Amino acid sequence: MTVSRRRFLGTVASGSLALAAPGRASALTQDSRAVFAHGVASGDPLDDRVILWTRVSGGAGDVEVNWWVASDAGMQAVVARGSIVTNGDRDFTVKVDPSALKPGTAYYYQFAALGASSPIGRTKTLPVGDVDRVRLAVVSCSNLPFGYFNVYRCIAERADLDAVLHLGDYLYEYRNGEYGDGTALGRAPLPDKEMVTLEDYRIRHAQYKADVDSQAMLQQHPLIAVWDDHESSNNSWMDGAENHDPGEGEGSWAERRAASVRVYYEWMPIRENRSARQLQIYRSFRYGNLVDLVMLDTRLTGRDEQVDREDDAAVNDPERSLLGASQEAWLFAELEESVGDSTRWRVLGQQVFFGAQAPNDAIRNSDVWDGYQAGRNRIFDFLETNSVDNVVVLTGDIHSSWALDVPRDPWRGYDPATGRGSLAVEYVTPAVSSPSQFTDEPEEADAAHEARLAASPHLKFVDQVHRGYFILDVTPERAQADWFFVDTIAERSNRERFVRGFYTRDGDNHLTEASRPVAARAGAPALAPLA
Repeated sequence: MTVSRRRFLGTVASGSLALAAPGRASALTQDSRAVFAHGVASGDPLDDRVILWTRVSGGAGDVEVNWWVASDAGMQAVVARGSIVTNGDRDFTVKVDPSALKPGTAYYYQFAALGASSPIGRTKTLPVGDVDRVRLAVVSCSNLPFGYFNVYRCIAERADLDAVLHLGDYLYEYRNGEYGDGTALGRAPLPDKEMVTLEDYRIRHAQYKADVDSQAMLQQHPLIAVWDDHESSNNSWMDGAENHDPGEGEGSWAERRAASVRVYYEWMPIRENRSARQLQIYRSFRYGNLVDLVMLDTRLTGRDEQVDREDDAAVNDPERSLLGASQEAWLFAELEESVGDSTRWRVLGQQVFFGAQAPNDAIRNSDVWDGYQAGRNRIFDFLETNSVDNVVVLTGDIHSSWALDVPRDPWRGYDPATGRGSLAVEYVTPAVSSPSQFTDEPEEADAAHEARLAASPHLKFVDQVHRGYFILDVTPERAQADWFFVDTIAERSNRERFVRGFYTRDGDNHLTEASRPVAARAGAPALAPLA
């Protein structure tokens, strides 16, 4: 198979082809739940392979893990199998990358180790050629002590998704009570201290992966994830973080960052390359001729330090970057190749608010793209110069829901009635559980939102109260985001409701409100048996 730079295949070993007995879709034993206490997951799908992940508990030394992939949920029609060894050097986590799978196909997989079998997972490879629809769930900001991950449970029950995109803050670094108190719900973070060391990060990742609703979502759908700041430390950048203080005994930032990145690669179903656990997490995925999904890193790869939001010279300094020169050049090459390949849509998965939140003389938050205006202008320049349209920006980070047009300047040269002047659109997903600005004061939200909409002509929708997610549904004709909010995070629930939907038509580069959510895809492959 010919591999272009866009495929980012990586070199994680797929295991030997040692024989392993096929699994059966039977109830898990107590031993199975003990050995595979963190469930199973898959991620980074390509058209002929996908990363399969699990973690073995209770082992010592080298532990052999058998794995197999089948085309049926009963695990009878086995199409690939092998074995791999894990040990304490990678915290007994396991990744395999089975190849020679069929494109656009649902598969089921299972592991066995220490005499026990794992839950059966379900995944899907990328399609090739003519593709008529792509359907993705988009999430961010899952904070264990604030409440239950009911968003994950709702997504787990949707059978028709191609993948789940996690745009960062998969977990949080704080001790209990510093940002959420999980005592009452039995969700106090472990260890009960701020994550700093390799062991700290491993324990916290293990705790999040033990959550039953997280396990349900990861069992059913492949994950495509990028980190934001809290996977390392709040408001991180390339060479430091707001929440890192060597004077308080937290050591060097380089060591802490390296520990967080190493554990992220261990515990997330992400493909590793030859220099595994490196900072280069940006990569792309091609859904046939319909969608090029370009996942960016706006945190650790090349971000310069945040500046005072009132420092206009620094905010507009052309030498400052949010992506870094290498990633920025890579992004432009991805966009150029996407247009050259006649791919219909270009979807950018990234972490922080991209569109303008306020006029240049009133920056609200210098941690987002408003604080790196020269870098954002270079992207605008590229889109205009190269006539790149059908760009959809997906964003997390701010614990709230937004839909907006993305003109160069919303207050000059943009017509909100027609969308003229908009170069892209942006959809922002709310938090899984982290609070938003008005979560605790919902009675104040309506007036604040009306004021924000009146002051922001490019803004079409904002909600800063509710937790939830959106479904991005893409066809050749339009790319629509439908927001769903959960009723509560104070108790486990799968109740959700549709709130708003917006779409952009092919070639429009601006938003129109939808009257209803896009209907679920019919004939979806069966979900995996519940763990």
